[in-house]
Amino acid sequence: MELRNRIGSALKEAMKAKDAARLSTLRLINAAIKDREIALRVDGEETELSEGEVQAILAKMVKQRQESAKTYEEGGRLDLAQAEEAEIAIIEEFLPRQLDEEETSAAIDAAIVESAATSIRDMGKVMGLLKEKYMGQMDFGLAGPAVKARLSA
Repeated sequence: MELRNRIGSALKEAMKAKDAARLSTLRLINAAIKDREIALRVDGEETELSEGEVQAILAKMVKQRQESAKTYEEGGRLDLAQAEEAEIAIIEEFLPRQLDEEETSAAIDAAIVESAATSIRDMGKVMGLLKEKYMGQMDFGLAGPAVKARLSA
């Protein structure tokens, strides 16, 4: 688990540097991962999350903080919005690089060809393929409408 090791190393570095903000965010990441592992336990048997599952947790954490930052900005609480943005930056250090619009579009086209999708009914196949290949690298909230538009045309 390279990602878990990187998070653990960053946590130790933050402790040594006495970087309280970074330390608290890294502890939140570890807590979210542990919570997920506990939820997946079967008959008291320890389970280890895959890299993809950890990336999904991190992506969810980023999305939650983006929504919170937006809400704080709308409410005039810029100090809290900045704190959320700082947490986002720390969490994103552990995620793969996000695809830009051009790369996302190319990935959607490739997935449509690969899954031999011809109509809107094949949207599930295309989205499944995209999630399998680009988990943590693509915003599926934006990819879904793009896939739908291409399959409807």
